[in-house]
Amino acid sequence: MAPSLTRRGRRVRALAAVAALAAVVPLTVTPAHAATPPAAARANVPDRTRFYVPAPNPGAVEQIHQLVADGRWGLAHKLRTMVTTPQAVWVTRYSGAELTRLVRDHVRKAARTRSVPVFVAYHIPFRDCGAYSSGGARTVAEYQAWIDAFAAGLGNSRAQVMLEPDSLGIIPWYTDINGNPEWCKPAEADPATAQRDRFTMLNYAVDRFTALPRTSVYLDGTNSNWLSTGDAADRLVRAGVLRADGFFLNVSNFEATPRLRKYGTWIAKCIHYGTQAPTLGRYRDCASQYHPADPKDFSTWTRSDQWYDANVGDVPADQLTHFVVDTSRNGQGSWTPPAGNTWPDPMTWCNPPDRGLGARPTTRTGDPLIDAYLWIKVPGESDGQCDRGTGTGTDPARGDQADPAAGAWFPQQAIELVRLADPPLR
Repeated sequence: MAPSLTRRGRRVRALAAVAALAAVVPLTVTPAHAATPPAAARANVPDRTRFYVPAPNPGAVEQIHQLVADGRWGLAHKLRTMVTTPQAVWVTRYSGAELTRLVRDHVRKAARTRSVPVFVAYHIPFRDCGAYSSGGARTVAEYQAWIDAFAAGLGNSRAQVMLEPDSLGIIPWYTDINGNPEWCKPAEADPATAQRDRFTMLNYAVDRFTALPRTSVYLDGTNSNWLSTGDAADRLVRAGVLRADGFFLNVSNFEATPRLRKYGTWIAKCIHYGTQAPTLGRYRDCASQYHPADPKDFSTWTRSDQWYDANVGDVPADQLTHFVVDTSRNGQGSWTPPAGNTWPDPMTWCNPPDRGLGARPTTRTGDPLIDAYLWIKVPGESDGQCDRGTGTGTDPARGDQADPAAGAWFPQQAIELVRLADPPLR
């Protein structure tokens, strides 16, 4: 049996394959795709990996203490179980030596428990396009310096980095694969350079993190209720996914795992389809959750499976791009707003009521393309002050209360998550 290829070995072989292909087949595609190698498997997460448990949100500790004081022992125990389950460390600010120390501190704590930390790098300019989680670096150079400081903190230690949630779902001044203009048009961004800058920064970060010997990096693949398969694949390739370890799905969202499994598999196969001759760059061809499938009827998604069976075939998993899934809050799946509501924007992604924790973090997913189920969003932390488009500052889906700010602890939601967890908390 031939020895397995390292990530660098696979990359060299893929580049050589494209060079050989280019010698005999004209590549009549855009420059962004012309130099793209076929997707190849990267350094996968080792089986039985133990993930790191960071210190809990102070609001969670306060809530647990109050539940104990009130004699609500069972609920306190479930909340304690939730906050002591491995989950990601969100790195959203700091810079220079301070940022390096922060990352290194978590890496060292993880090493003492023989666990692998999962970091979320969340500092790209025009982050969240000025919405609830807005912020980030001010320039490309500032962001690249931030990535350098982040990477310095990781060093030679084992770690996973989820690179910039929403960074491919929301791109300033972008035109999608179907020619539709992006809604995100910040006045501070230059329309002529904004999308190029976004891809420049993500590619820089991919190269910086993959240069580290024991760091895995995943890019934003959005979720099964967002970008079409072809649009997601196109953006991922432009962002450097073929040099990364894969992509992540469902961060801070609620889509059910079966839908995400299909969506991620389609993206992986669409990437493969779009990086092979004679279909190089033809991501628009790819079947998706929107066509021929019906996004509202999961039973129709087999129609898109059939397209991939006919046009891509049975490609070995080690030749496809892998992915990870955020299962922190998808135990009950996505939220359907109540019938008859008159809210201008239901905001189904923003603090929906009656959701539950999903599958616990593990590398034993039973799917060769899914490297891990992870809790990337910190369960119990608010998505923002959701008002369903009413402009009132209060949440009509939650009795017109004011939801906590993004990232703040949300006691009501935390209780819902543990009570409705699927599988149940022990």
